[in-house]
Amino acid sequence: MDRPPRGLLTSTAGSYARPSWLFAGLSAAERGELGPADIAELLDDAVDMAIREQEEAGIDILTDGEMRRAGFFTAAFYGRLTGIRSLPPSRLVGPAGHDQQHRFEVLEPITAPGGLGVVAEYEYARARTARPLKMTIPGPFTLSGRLTSGPGQVYTDRSSAAWAFVPILNAELRAMAAAGVDFVQIDEPSPAIHPEAQADFAGLLNATLEGVDGMRVAVHLCFGNYLGRPLAKRTYRPVLDAMLAFRADELVLEFANREMTELDVLADIAPHRDLAIGVVDVKSSYLETAEDVAERIDRVLAAEVPPDRLTLVPDCGFSQTPRWVARAKLHALVDGTRLVLGRG
Repeated sequence: MDRPPRGLLTSTAGSYARPSWLFAGLSAAERGELGPADIAELLDDAVDMAIREQEEAGIDILTDGEMRRAGFFTAAFYGRLTGIRSLPPSRLVGPAGHDQQHRFEVLEPITAPGGLGVVAEYEYARARTARPLKMTIPGPFTLSGRLTSGPGQVYTDRSSAAWAFVPILNAELRAMAAAGVDFVQIDEPSPAIHPEAQADFAGLLNATLEGVDGMRVAVHLCFGNYLGRPLAKRTYRPVLDAMLAFRADELVLEFANREMTELDVLADIAPHRDLAIGVVDVKSSYLETAEDVAERIDRVLAAEVPPDRLTLVPDCGFSQTPRWVARAKLHALVDGTRLVLGRG
């Protein structure tokens, strides 16, 4: 889709907070207490809830909340791949961290015979709202993140595993375009997180988009949000050239959790890309007021970002945020944007 003409749109960065009943239902499903129809109903209801709460808040461009992606990798995507087997986490006791997440061993070249399932996610969500809809999908480097690799294995390092996902994702994106998806957000780690990786981040993503036409493309460059914890030095300036090399209409960037630092970099991006700027901090339990959000928006506009190229979003997805906190922050995002628009 083309960007709607009004300046200062609102959207989300993808996921929405999961309600308690969804956690309870998914736990029951793991225990074998739900049948396939029960699980489908559970997930449909969760998508309905996420869409309804975005609409009630007044968000302009919705997502389906990624409600079908419990565990993001494990259930939603890795479960659709062949050639891998699950490994237990390396640590089970103590404070939760990234080393407690599932890993997968690659046994043979990876395939996804039935696709990644995003087309079906879109078709359901599209039927549930009349508002503009953005679909999200992980990029190739993101999808390679849980795979073990090393000398003598199928993929010798993470970069080679990431390239194996390019044709899989390209096929999914082409199917999405054919199904009517007109706005897609691809989620990738910021190159700043992996300075050791000999990966061409832009080359990977641009190859993923080869021959994919008719869709507006946003790229979310994430600093990490598992348990609300970032993964690296959070700075965009050193990776600016890599960011601008992405074939994207819009870059989705985090600023609220970084106390709105590094805003000067936006003047170098805005002439070349639309921007979705995080003005709500999903990693903090502080509940922003509308005035807080308006002040942050004013600072973004003062950094030479044209209003008609700007969307206001949370820093990252709400999947790690309690629902009552996410709901309050969503309303603050919209109310703060309206304050700024009202002054215009």
